[in-house]
Amino acid sequence: MAHFILKRLIQSVFVMLAVAFLAFSLFRFVGDPISQMTGVETSVQDQDRLREELGLNDPFVVQFYRFTTDMLRGDFGYSYRTRQPVGDMIASRIPATLELGIVALLISLIVGIPSGVYTALRPRGIATQAILMTTLVGVSIPTFVIGIALIFLFGVQLGWLPTFGRGGTVDLGGWTTSFLTVDGWRALILPAITLGVYQLTLTMRLVRAEMMEVMRSDYIRFATARGIPYRSLHYRHALANTMVPVITIIGLQFGGVIAFSIVTESVFQWPGMGLLFLESIRFVDIPVMGVYLVVIAFFFVLVNMAVDLLYLAIDPRLRVKEAA
Repeated sequence: MAHFILKRLIQSVFVMLAVAFLAFSLFRFVGDPISQMTGVETSVQDQDRLREELGLNDPFVVQFYRFTTDMLRGDFGYSYRTRQPVGDMIASRIPATLELGIVALLISLIVGIPSGVYTALRPRGIATQAILMTTLVGVSIPTFVIGIALIFLFGVQLGWLPTFGRGGTVDLGGWTTSFLTVDGWRALILPAITLGVYQLTLTMRLVRAEMMEVMRSDYIRFATARGIPYRSLHYRHALANTMVPVITIIGLQFGGVIAFSIVTESVFQWPGMGLLFLESIRFVDIPVMGVYLVVIAFFFVLVNMAVDLLYLAIDPRLRVKEAA
């Protein structure tokens, strides 16, 4: 186990360095931040002086070395647009994005897993065909279209739910949460459903495919011949083996929910990291863009490591392989 964790940590270090390098390299070509920070009345001399102060005239290697060493010390620099510490800006947006991602993932699991099991056990039923058609439509429609449709129906026509913002929040020592207020939950429903629809479809279809594959295996046939009750056969034996590969996908889905919540946050003006990233692109705020991608990569690394450890804990074959 210790060797497995050490190997994953070493791999994670190289992944983070590669992401930092790519982020820092690509954002050098998105535009000139000086033109966004200054107006037309700013002289060329003042622009050159500001570029020198920000270190933009230094060679690429020097800038990247400064970028990585500062992050290792916990110094994420300052925003070109607001002059605020980037670390504080990201930290203030993380709770909103995490809460949205967690609720969206829970929606996809609570609805997707039972639906996948049901459609696998009754592949020819009318309800199964309706579920498959509905999920196919849901995965085919772009996320922003689903969000706009939900806003129009539940926000504009019915007036049941708010259409933008995070609602009421409670500050818990630096962590702002909307889980403790009614307004927060009402504001969370629409964006969470919008973000969870696509993940729900993937979860349902994966569980269905794995469940149908397990039900065709030899040990299930043998258990059926022994007279084991169908409920125990389906939910104790088949579903338990179905969830082994599903856990890996669920972990990757959570990382994807956090990374790709940009569109949902933009549609609902949800004050998370995705909306901050879009604003930084608009103003060519390179420090914010770079740190955002590094933070997202860090989330992926943590989630993947947790999934690997969980996979190792539930699959005895992997434990034997690692011990060997």
